[in-house]
Amino acid sequence: MNSFQARATLTVGDHDYEIYRLDALDKLGISTRHLPYSLRILLENLLRTEDGRNVKADDIRALAAWNRNSKPDKEIAFTPSRVLLQDFTGVPAVVDLAAMRDAMKRLSGDPTLINPLQPAELVIDHSVQVDEFGTPQSFQLNAQLEFIRNKERYAFLRWGQTAFHNLAIVPPDTGIVHQVNLEYLAHVIFVRQQNGRRTAYPDNLVGTDSHTTMINGLGVLGWGVGGIEAEAAMLGQPVSMVIPQVVGVKLTGRLREGATATDLVLTITEMLRKHGVVGKFVEYFGPGLQDLPLADRATIGNMSPEYGATCGIFPVDKESLAYLRLTGRSQEQIALVEAYCREQGLFHDENTPQAEYSELLMLDLASVEPSLAGPRRPQDRVALSDAAKSFNDALPSLVKPKPKPAVESALGAAAGNSGMGRWEQEGGSPTAVGVQNPLHVEHVAAGVNGSLNHGSVVIAAITSCTNTSNPSVMLAAGLLAKKAVERGLQVPAWVKTSLAPGSKVVRD
Repeated sequence: MNSFQARATLTVGDHDYEIYRLDALDKLGISTRHLPYSLRILLENLLRTEDGRNVKADDIRALAAWNRNSKPDKEIAFTPSRVLLQDFTGVPAVVDLAAMRDAMKRLSGDPTLINPLQPAELVIDHSVQVDEFGTPQSFQLNAQLEFIRNKERYAFLRWGQTAFHNLAIVPPDTGIVHQVNLEYLAHVIFVRQQNGRRTAYPDNLVGTDSHTTMINGLGVLGWGVGGIEAEAAMLGQPVSMVIPQVVGVKLTGRLREGATATDLVLTITEMLRKHGVVGKFVEYFGPGLQDLPLADRATIGNMSPEYGATCGIFPVDKESLAYLRLTGRSQEQIALVEAYCREQGLFHDENTPQAEYSELLMLDLASVEPSLAGPRRPQDRVALSDAAKSFNDALPSLVKPKPKPAVESALGAAAGNSGMGRWEQEGGSPTAVGVQNPLHVEHVAAGVNGSLNHGSVVIAAITSCTNTSNPSVMLAAGLLAKKAVERGLQVPAWVKTSLAPGSKVVRD
């Protein structure tokens, strides 16, 4: 259907693309120029997928009529361009597709007809674990163990990649799913050829990981969903959602020397948690974008679940185009992204008028200071200058209380029980969960027992996708480690160290 006569042609270079123009509504007296960037993407989605059943003309009118006072009470059907899977939740999805093929075969049908209707991409990253550490051979040994440990799984996925249409699988040891999505999988503007027509529209997605929102930094709308919802989207079903409230965050200034993307995102998380953005879209704009690298934007988008928002999106601008060039996208694709976004009012520059927002917050980037995540939650930001005091204040609350005498007697009696003793010899412990057993002695390496105290570091891991996908943060970690070694600091024998760069590009 095309109730609003929005279908039109956009010519870029030697190619013509079918698009659904947002200003077609304006020509009919339905204003859309006030809409935030994220809602304009949703509006295009409804215009393009209008079918009179899942998406009706009234749904389009309701979204176009959104304003700062609108309440989230109108439900719409959003059809994502693609589905992003990680292996923990993606493998069951492929198993379900295989089961459907078996069922089709039993019914004497053609099993090859069972395929994802929407493009699906599965990146293997969550099953990788650190067995070897602290040596130059650690990466190679861990990779070998990964393939040995999950041989059956990988054989199945290899079959799935060749058996199903619209399913791509990225092998392990390539990178973290969100960084691979940012560097390689994302289109920004998607092109689909069907019935001899080439249709261009905004790339958007749902993913089976809460940090799918990292792609928001590139101007791509996406968020995390459950496995069943993702499977439904793979099979062509729209995602039901209410038209959200949109919180605008106007960024000004620039980060001062010594402040990193991690400091910035902890500051934003603290601010948005205090304000309250659960179930809302957050949209970043303002003059501060001019000096904010795309990697830093991706870090901010990545932390959307931590500050409670459905997404934390940035508009497409010159920095987005520069990143597409940096990551090897074709000139044809980059030209399409710029032309389409400018044509649809999705391109941000210094002349872009401010959209209307449900709520508006301001942040001067120059006010961001070096910070640490709190002892329990990332929104409990601690200024680096207060780290020592904060640690000493928080430590007593993290230490379990000593058991009362009655508990000690009970533990002693339990240890004397023959059945319990046999269980303990086999590797078990009679200590109840959450209770310290004063009779239990830890077996540790020589010289370690006297050095470990409450608050000692035993795991040093730089593996979070929030940090490891940002090259500047990784460089900062490397420089810090270099200076630590130069000053004579050494890693104690009991500390397990690990470093997992977000991708080979970030590593190199």
